[in-house]
Amino acid sequence: MEWLIKKAEELARKHDVDYYEIRLVRVTSTRLSMSNGQLRELSINSELGIGARAFNGAWGFSSANDRERFEKALETAMKIAKLSRGSGRIHLGEPVTDNVELKVRKSFKDIDLEEKLSLVKETDGFLRGDKIVNRTVYYGDSVVETLYFNSLGSEIRTVVPRVRFGFSVTAREEGEMQQFWKSFGGTAGWELVEGIDLHHWTSHVKEKALELLSARFPPSGEMDVIADPELTGVFIHEALGHAVEADSIKNGDSILAGKLGERIAVEGLTVVDDPTLKGKFGSYPYDDEGIKAKRVEIIRNGVLVSYLNDRETAEYFGLEPNGHARAESYAHQPLVRMGNTYVEPGDWTLEEMLEEVKRGLYMLGDKGGEVDTANGTFTFGAKLGYVIENGEIKEPVRDVALSGKILDVLANIRAIGNDLRIEFPGYCGKGQWVPVDDGGPHILTRALVGGLR
Repeated sequence: MEWLIKKAEELARKHDVDYYEIRLVRVTSTRLSMSNGQLRELSINSELGIGARAFNGAWGFSSANDRERFEKALETAMKIAKLSRGSGRIHLGEPVTDNVELKVRKSFKDIDLEEKLSLVKETDGFLRGDKIVNRTVYYGDSVVETLYFNSLGSEIRTVVPRVRFGFSVTAREEGEMQQFWKSFGGTAGWELVEGIDLHHWTSHVKEKALELLSARFPPSGEMDVIADPELTGVFIHEALGHAVEADSIKNGDSILAGKLGERIAVEGLTVVDDPTLKGKFGSYPYDDEGIKAKRVEIIRNGVLVSYLNDRETAEYFGLEPNGHARAESYAHQPLVRMGNTYVEPGDWTLEEMLEEVKRGLYMLGDKGGEVDTANGTFTFGAKLGYVIENGEIKEPVRDVALSGKILDVLANIRAIGNDLRIEFPGYCGKGQWVPVDDGGPHILTRALVGGLR
């Protein structure tokens, strides 16, 4: 690393570059997947690469995964910055020196590949059952070691382990097919996998898929909706989280532009993004611009108090960087991204929420959807729903869609549960894929409900 630092300093002087930063990243990973008892993937990979950025009013970026091209990547980034010279500014701050390794109780390196394969095979066996016509299981682990340095004098080493494991089934009866799935993940070691009750969760997934076969289509119209912690998390991530990413606001793609300090939600609502949470899938100690990860309150008691930002958008809005610049890999430039996004708990129980609903739906899980942060509208699907009548959960419904205006739904929240859960790992796409987690408690709100076709 010392020779890279010296070479970067030399090239910066040669090309008259004001600021530069270098990420040297080593990734080791294992991936396995199985479909209906057939092994589809079994791979062990290791890669070392460099991502170099330089700033002269505009960014220049280059990357390489060949040691012999590392120096060339540095010079290319600086040449691009020099040629692209613009009027932009970035927040610089003070240099940082640190060495952080997220510790695990049982390292992946100490687990034989045979044991990982045995986990996948055992899970596949548990998923077999009457009317189950398709089974998939996947497992992946990685350790990402990053050496970061910049022209300010920062030198930061981080080591982040991450694991994700999940499975799904498809049930079929009389030509009708329904799917259900479950995922686990975190910045943890093999101990996370060992803590999973496989028999319980594989049985749960099969039961829900079979239940969906006999479920009817949902009622339609505006009505009271209770969202479970998973759906609460997905809504907050997709509908609110992307709208408070400062690059979207700067580019005019968010309804929340200019609303800092304004009330945008019900008074009791507090929303947080916290990459420092121990063990969560979207956690990290430093972002990819060398800024220490921080807990950020986005909404506090209904008031929009923060944007998620990077060095450039922090300077643009006159804010402090809050550690939310993330890149998919060394070969990608950092963008403003979420980490672990969630709704803080209130004091309602699910039973108390149900008593408030005369006619409505109880919606569980995430089935994907669409959000337009510029217009402030959304549509989400739930894995499964239940009709609520006079405070009681009734028959199941399937292919449930929830839609509306983001600010209307936030303002219509009538109850926030006391049962916070942040355990729904996934990958967020924004031109690049990064690991995230989200969650919250149950919430009671009002929205437009319909069926997915």
